[in-house]
Amino acid sequence: MDWDAYFSITVVAAVLAGLVLTRIAPDVVLMAALTALVIAGVLTPGEALQGFSNPGVMTIATLYVVAAGLKETGAVQWIAHRLLGQPRSLKRAQLRMLLPTGGLSAFMNNTTVVAMFIPAVQEWANRLRLPPSKLLLPLSYAAILGGTCTLIGTSTNLVVDGLLQSQMDIALGMFELAWVGVPLLFVGGAFLWLFADRLLPNRDSVIEQFDQAREYCVEVLVESGGPLVGKTIQEAGLRHLRHGYLAEIQRGERLLTVVAPETELQARDILVFIGAPECARELRRIHGLKPANGDVHKLDIAHHRRCLVEAVIGPDFAGLGQSIRESRFRSRFQAVILSISREGRRLPGKVGDIKLRVGDTLLLETAQDFVDQYRYRKDFLLVSALNDSTPPDYRKAPLALVILGAMVSLSAFGVLSILKAAFLAAGVMLVTRSITASKARRYINLQVLIVIAASFALGAAMTKTGAAQAIAGLLVGGVASPWVALALVYALTVLFTELITNNAAAVLMFPVATAVADQLGVNAIPFAIAIMMAASASFMTPLGYQTNLMVYGPGGYRMVDYFRIGLPLSLLVGGTAVALIPMIWSF
Repeated sequence: MDWDAYFSITVVAAVLAGLVLTRIAPDVVLMAALTALVIAGVLTPGEALQGFSNPGVMTIATLYVVAAGLKETGAVQWIAHRLLGQPRSLKRAQLRMLLPTGGLSAFMNNTTVVAMFIPAVQEWANRLRLPPSKLLLPLSYAAILGGTCTLIGTSTNLVVDGLLQSQMDIALGMFELAWVGVPLLFVGGAFLWLFADRLLPNRDSVIEQFDQAREYCVEVLVESGGPLVGKTIQEAGLRHLRHGYLAEIQRGERLLTVVAPETELQARDILVFIGAPECARELRRIHGLKPANGDVHKLDIAHHRRCLVEAVIGPDFAGLGQSIRESRFRSRFQAVILSISREGRRLPGKVGDIKLRVGDTLLLETAQDFVDQYRYRKDFLLVSALNDSTPPDYRKAPLALVILGAMVSLSAFGVLSILKAAFLAAGVMLVTRSITASKARRYINLQVLIVIAASFALGAAMTKTGAAQAIAGLLVGGVASPWVALALVYALTVLFTELITNNAAAVLMFPVATAVADQLGVNAIPFAIAIMMAASASFMTPLGYQTNLMVYGPGGYRMVDYFRIGLPLSLLVGGTAVALIPMIWSF
C-alpha cells in the first residue's frame, strides 16, 4: 500500500476512536476527517463532498418532513390507541404492541415511531397495571426490525442504496428488502414475544419510582448532646415508622444511602425521611430530633402554570460530565430537577451534586411551554409532559396517513423514484398544513445528515487508495467460501454499529464488503444487503441505536438488560439473515 492508503486507514481509526472514546459531536469528528483527507490531497473537494449530493442522503432529509407531519398530526398515536386495545395478559399486550410497531416502522423513521409510542405505551401499561420494562425495550427492537422490511424503513437502507446507485448504478425497489426483512421481523418478534417476559426485569419507570416517593421529603437533625447520639437506628425507634421510612443520612461530607438498623447515630446527622405528611408529626414526637432546614419540603408542587416533564439526556447535552449545579441547569432551562433516574434507579443524594450522563432520565418541574420549546433541541432525546397541554391535531391524522400511503404506492409501482415520491409527499404535508414550515425545519436533523454525507468521504478514500482492498484481504484471508465471508462482514458491521452510529458503520463497511466480493469473484449485492441488515441490528447496548437509548430511562433499564436479551436476539437475527440473503440474491 502507498502512503495515502495508510493515511486513510489512520483517519478511519482516528474517527472510530473519536466516536467511541470522546464526547466530541459525531458531525465534528466526521467533518474533521473529511478536511484532513482533502488537505492531504487524498481526495479532491468534489470527491470529498460527493455525499452531500447523494440521492440517499437527500431522501433521508426529505423523509424527516414526512415523518414530522405524521407526528404532528398524531397519526401514530391515532393508530396506536386503536390497535393497542385492552389485552388481558402481558403476552397479549406484547403482541398487540409488536405488530403495529414493526408495521409502522417499515414506512416511517424509527425514532419518530418510538418517540410517539413511548408515552402511549407508558399510559397503556399504567392503565393495564403492567410493568413498562416488559414493553419498552421490545418496542425499540420491533421498530429496528420493522425498519429492515422496506427501503425507506431506516436511513441505513437509503444510505447503502445511495452507494449502490452512485458506484454500481443499481437501485433497489421499495419492497425488495422485504424478502429478508419480513422473516427477520417475524423471527425476532417471535423471540421477543416468547422470551422478553423472562429475560427483562420487572421494573418501574422513573415516573412510577418517583410517584412512590414524591409526596413529602422530611429532613431532621440529630441534636448535639441529645438522647439519640450513640444509639442505633433500631434503638432510636426510627426503623418502623408508620408513615415514612429513612432514605439516607447526611453525615458531614458523607452520604449514607443504605442505612442498616445497626447504624449508630452521631451528633449533627441529617436524617432524610420520605413518606406521607403525617411522617413529619411522627418525627416531631421523637425527642432528640429537630427540623434540619426549616421544616417540610414538599416535592410535588401544585401550580396552574407548572407541570411535570420527563426528559432523557442526549449525547449533545452541553453539561455532560458536569454536576447539575455546575451546568446551571435551572437558569438555562428554567426548570427544577425533582428526581434523576439512572439504570432504572432513582439517584440518592443532593441533586445539585449529581453529574449528568447520557441516558439519565430527569423528572422536571417547569413551565407548560417547556415541551414545545425543547422537544426539537438536541440536548434531550425525549421530552414528554405528563399532561401535554398541546395535543396533536388528530383531525388531520387520516390525511397524513393517506399521504404516506400515496408516497409508498407511487414508489413501489415505479411511477416515481423514492426521492421524487418523498419530495411530493413532503410538499403535500406542507400545503395541507399537516405541519408548518418552521416546525418542518426543526425536525430535519442536520447533524445526522452531516455525519452520513461526511462518511461518504471516508468510504471514497478507502476505495480510491486501495485500503479497502487491503483490509478485505486480511478479512477473508484463506477463506474460499462466500458464505463464511458474508458472515464475517455481517459480524464486523454489527461490531461497528454497536460502537459508533449505524449509518457511519454502513458507509465504512461498504467499500470493504465490495472489495471482499471482488476478491472472491462473486456478486457484491448479497454483501450490501448484509450491511443493511447488520447496521440496523443493534440490540446489545443502548448506545448503538438511538431508539435503544430513548427507552433506557423510561423503562428503568440497566446496561445488563440490553445484553441479556440483545445477545441471543442478535445471534438469531444474524444467523437468519446470513442464511437467507444468498438464497434471494445469489453469489
